[in-house]
Amino acid sequence: MALNIIKIIQKSFLLSLAISLTSISTSALSQTTLVHNVKGYTYLNNGQLAEFSAIVFEDGKVITTGANLQKNYPDALVIDGKGKTLLPGLIDGHGHYLGLGFNLLQVDVRDIASKQKTAFKVAQYAKANPELNWIKGRGWNQVLWPSKEFPTAKDLDEYVADKPVVLGRVDGHAVWLNSKAMSLAGITRNTISPDGGEIVKDKTGEPTGILIDNAENLLWENVPKQTDAERLAAFNKVNQHLLGLGITSVHDAGIDHNTYHFLQDQIKAENFKVRVYAMLAATDDKLEEMLKHGYISDDNELLSIRSVKIYGDGALGSRGAAMLSAYHDDPKNTGLLLTKPDRLRELYKIIFNYDFQINIHAIGDRANKIALDEFEFAFKNKASSKNLRNRIEHAQVIQLEDIPRFKALDILPSMQPTHATSDKNMAQDRIGAQRLKGAYAWQTFLKQGSKVIAGSDFPVELANPFFGLHAAVTRQDRKNLPEQGWIKEESLTIEQAFKAFTLDAAYGAHQDKTLGGLEQGKWADFILIDQDIFTIEAKDIWKTKVLETWVAGKKQHSL
Repeated sequence: MALNIIKIIQKSFLLSLAISLTSISTSALSQTTLVHNVKGYTYLNNGQLAEFSAIVFEDGKVITTGANLQKNYPDALVIDGKGKTLLPGLIDGHGHYLGLGFNLLQVDVRDIASKQKTAFKVAQYAKANPELNWIKGRGWNQVLWPSKEFPTAKDLDEYVADKPVVLGRVDGHAVWLNSKAMSLAGITRNTISPDGGEIVKDKTGEPTGILIDNAENLLWENVPKQTDAERLAAFNKVNQHLLGLGITSVHDAGIDHNTYHFLQDQIKAENFKVRVYAMLAATDDKLEEMLKHGYISDDNELLSIRSVKIYGDGALGSRGAAMLSAYHDDPKNTGLLLTKPDRLRELYKIIFNYDFQINIHAIGDRANKIALDEFEFAFKNKASSKNLRNRIEHAQVIQLEDIPRFKALDILPSMQPTHATSDKNMAQDRIGAQRLKGAYAWQTFLKQGSKVIAGSDFPVELANPFFGLHAAVTRQDRKNLPEQGWIKEESLTIEQAFKAFTLDAAYGAHQDKTLGGLEQGKWADFILIDQDIFTIEAKDIWKTKVLETWVAGKKQHSL
């Protein structure tokens, strides 16, 4: 009997302790927090730019912003912002989330001035990582090299011949292989280029080691699939990287079936730090199976899936962008359509049948025209699909007469400012001066009333959003070139650029009611930075450092 009484007392004590701990946890979670002494900026849903010196939030959401708020919240946890600038968390409207994570774990060959130096860096990486069966990397750009010509397998073989090497071009639309990788992929002089792709061959008909767009699939079929352990390492890497840059939300431009489930598993494991608006890859064999599950969103809006990424054409740098007339520097080439028009029409019908948003990659003027034509056709059969905030990703080179069609069809241009400053040295060579009049036309879109969704297309470009803000405002690279800005009339004001990276980016993901700004009821996603981007000289915007990053009222990064 005495033993039973003791057990009852123990159970009662443990129950009381559990209740007490729960109360403490709930209290901590619901703690009202006030950050004051800041120079705050945010766009409101009415389109106005507001300034404030204090912000109050609780349970992860904003209660209010303003000035002299401490007297209204005497019990709040008070944090001194020390006069720093406070902005809503920045949104990258087009990136490749796990792609960047994997890129951060591989050899980076970006901005190297020659193919020999690139191959040498790969050799160093291979030597430092002897356990790897495949050497993977990304970032080469032949436009930066003296010859400006594609490299060859032999160029890599001189440095690494015993292991397969695959290096993605900076834009992700071509790969450079060594002979070992070509052999494992079964690519010979008799291998035929697939639709929407090209196996580059020399004058004798031998493959050179360059695969463009859909031809890359010949390789990936023979590369070991990524494991969940590798995905998790990439996931953790990219989370911390983006938080350090002030990015609190990413529109992930194309996920396959495995990643679709992997991301949901990470939500269940509470591993998310950055919000992800993921687009299903239209190339995945299980697309319709995923569509049948409908929209996916967790209570904290860390993961949202309600859109599909379609691949229209290739990229300008590799001359894979689909053009209405031949390339200026390659008269026999008009680029590549990665998805044929008849398949495109079929995809639009399938996707709109499930009321998913369509986000189609289109860089060349032909690809953009076809994408608009297919939207117009689809809306005639299902008018409600016009309200899904459909997007054209990149919207890079467009016939002048097609630009107004974006507004007429309610198509959002999702554009990446650093593409312009990266492409400025080769774009006119590729397409000539006349076609540049409808290229990288951010201000033209804004003037007609279109909302521009800004992003980086990382890891094609560096993910730092302040590089994007700088490029949008100056139309210059980070060396302040060209002096007057490249096609300066298409530049944005800092206010316009800021809106494109916050409120309008959130709009493009159907999230403008809860993200993209700091208003009552929105998530308390914000950053503290070391300089006021609205008052400094535009040339210095890219130098901005992120001191703190908060997501849903929790500090996730501190410098």
